[in-house]
Amino acid sequence: MSKPILTEEEADQELAEAVGRYDEQRLGLGHDFLDAIDKVLLRVSSFPKSGAPVPKAPANLPVRRVPVKRFPYHIVYLETPEAIRVLAFAHNRRRPFYWASRST
Repeated sequence: MSKPILTEEEADQELAEAVGRYDEQRLGLGHDFLDAIDKVLLRVSSFPKSGAPVPKAPANLPVRRVPVKRFPYHIVYLETPEAIRVLAFAHNRRRPFYWASRST
């Protein structure tokens, strides 16, 4: 049984900005990025443990991440009993753990 996906507001903003940047690079690339994101979220919704624990994350923060195929991003999420909380659509080479405050 799959769990609903709840996305933090800041993560929604990150996603919209990334889609805009990709569309500036090439028309339609933002759509391709969203398709890749949707595929990952569908898998995570059905298999929450499929993501790897985030390396060096605080022990009291059981967050996981999963890469986005074809793009230098990963989705950071936290599984709760009711849902999957997406904390970030994080670029692989940008500020690590900037999203940690969203887990509370």
